[in-house]
Amino acid sequence: MAGALFATLAMLLVLGGRPGQRIITQDDIDKAVRASVEKEPLPSAAARAYEAIAPSVVRVVGLMDDSDTGDDDAEQRAMERSLGTGVVIVDNGTILTNLHVVSGSKKVKLRFWNGHESDAQIVGMQAENDLAVLKATSLPDDLQAATMRSTADLRSGDEVIAVGHPFGIGPSVSAGVVSGLKREFRSPEGETKLKNLIQFDAAANPGNSGGPLVTMDGHVVGIVTAILNPTEQRTFIGIGFAVPIENAAAAAGMPPF
Repeated sequence: MAGALFATLAMLLVLGGRPGQRIITQDDIDKAVRASVEKEPLPSAAARAYEAIAPSVVRVVGLMDDSDTGDDDAEQRAMERSLGTGVVIVDNGTILTNLHVVSGSKKVKLRFWNGHESDAQIVGMQAENDLAVLKATSLPDDLQAATMRSTADLRSGDEVIAVGHPFGIGPSVSAGVVSGLKREFRSPEGETKLKNLIQFDAAANPGNSGGPLVTMDGHVVGIVTAILNPTEQRTFIGIGFAVPIENAAAAAGMPPF
């Protein structure tokens, strides 16, 4: 699409420079741009962000029963398993997810974006931020690690997407904005109080836990960890929380930004 637009503009400039030809105006350029965009619309900012992060997103399934091999379709038994999402942060198979996704699991299984499946080991955890670090035992070809970005300049109103496997359906993407910063959240059981969270309104549901919160430039700024719902429905009502990526990177022993 960009090539066609540049070609159109170049032709206008060439014609405008010939003796006897009328001068090309800004209105001519604007019309050429509109015509090119109408012919081949640009993808949305959310679509571009998803395209950048998709190869780094994995489905994480915690098998809670020794007899469960995980060989059947996870969606069929989503409520019998701990189902969540993870994001590759190092291309050696190091993955971040939520601790509550894998806590108590007998075995952890991963499915990468290209369908490759692998077992995983829990190699680190940070309970105060509900984070776990996984290491895949086998890797797909050309595994891509996500690009992480400091939250220092993140502002309320910034556009973000949340990527994950809500209720086992995915990978799925939802778009919204940062609703607030430095929030606190206490789990429904009251056992854990998380601090310094990013509040967002991109739709998230059970299964999104551990997935990336991503800016429009395709960079990860947080790990989705909780949704606020005062009822027992456990469904999204517009308030989600993510752990800032600085905390998440620290859980994996990576240097701060």
